[in-house]
Amino acid sequence: MKFGNTNRGKSLIILAHIGALLTATAWGASFLSTKVLLEDGGFTPVEVFVYRFTLAYLMLLVFTFRKIRSNSWRDELTFLLCGICSGSLYFITENYALQLTTAGNVSLLASLSPIFTTVLVAIMYRQKVKSGVIMGSLAAFFGAACIVFSHGASLEIRPAGDMLALLAALSWAVYTVGIKRILPFYSGFYVTRKLFFYGTISALPLLFFQKEPLHLNLLVDFTQPSFLLNFLFLALFCSLAAYVIWNEVMRILGPVTANNYLYFQPIVTMIAAYFILGENIYLLGYIGCVLIIGGLIYSDKCPDGFRLQRK
Repeated sequence: MKFGNTNRGKSLIILAHIGALLTATAWGASFLSTKVLLEDGGFTPVEVFVYRFTLAYLMLLVFTFRKIRSNSWRDELTFLLCGICSGSLYFITENYALQLTTAGNVSLLASLSPIFTTVLVAIMYRQKVKSGVIMGSLAAFFGAACIVFSHGASLEIRPAGDMLALLAALSWAVYTVGIKRILPFYSGFYVTRKLFFYGTISALPLLFFQKEPLHLNLLVDFTQPSFLLNFLFLALFCSLAAYVIWNEVMRILGPVTANNYLYFQPIVTMIAAYFILGENIYLLGYIGCVLIIGGLIYSDKCPDGFRLQRK
């Protein structure tokens, strides 16, 4: 979508950048809430995903119940693919990767998603990536690496977990490329509802066959309100609100520029851990912040990151 040089267009672009920052902030903070549910509550990764996305889906259905099916079977299949890639496949592979490899490996490999997105969009739409986008994205990636390893963690090769983490990053990139085609034809609420529907139902078999008991009772145990509060934060802010905003951001800024904001997540997680968990911020973390912010500013000089190839 092109907005030209009108004041309205410029205002929308500014709002889209603000929305991207807010979404990255919510997703960066979500790691702490997920940690509470997984470690303190004993929830499984599948449980956390299914519960939060089911509630978010039901809330969205209230606003979009008049339109159930999409405009064509092709669009419906696109929603199916993107719902799985942005939902069940992404979250479950990432959470299980944490059990098979180090948290540093998962965080670093997950940061490859914007790079995968750039490559896939270039291939699918036959466009050449601008050098500024490449330089800015690489700077932001190394910035994320500085933050990830600022606490002294080391990079270890653990094939099974590392491959799952790479699959998570790739699945998010596939969602980004797939949803680009149909975003102009549907509202952000409708697109998000469709993604949540297919993401949830594709994860239900894993929930039904898991050996661990369900922990729904903890969400209604008012003697331990932290579980319910963290769950509502994940469902209403990190799922419902964040995905609606994110799809609108991609509609306005384009997939490459939007996904580069994912590099802000390590910054948010680091700052939140400092204030909530009392973790220290080291020099390498500050260097990482500078690289990420500088990389985003540099790459943003190339709107949507591409120029058409000459025939």
